[in-house]
Amino acid sequence: MKIFNIIFCVLFTISAALQYNDDDPFIWIPIYLYGAILCYLAVRGRYIARAYLLGIIGCLLYAGYLLFFSSGVTEWFQQHQTRELVLKMQADKPWIEETRELGGLIIVALVLGINWLAGKKRQKETKVSG
Repeated sequence: MKIFNIIFCVLFTISAALQYNDDDPFIWIPIYLYGAILCYLAVRGRYIARAYLLGIIGCLLYAGYLLFFSSGVTEWFQQHQTRELVLKMQADKPWIEETRELGGLIIVALVLGINWLAGKKRQKETKVSG
């Protein structure tokens, strides 16, 4: 788990840094830094279950918004192909930006979920040995 968390701590930190020129950096920098900080804490052996759950819930709520209340992701599902998301880095169409954002939210939520489960497992092992 240590290597997993080091890798995602670095990736989330880089992702946060790359958001400075985005249209909405005030949303994405905190999301990625939140994941980076929790991964860093996990590397140090600190698993904070409530913080993971808060992050997971926040990411899933925002993902739900993108899926159900924003037309971009729905438009991509219905009218475009997967390869169009990665042909060029510039997101010149709203559906590209929103679909990529959905992917970022899912990645952060998955990493936090894995750490939450690892923290629960570690907590059980500590109770058994203690």
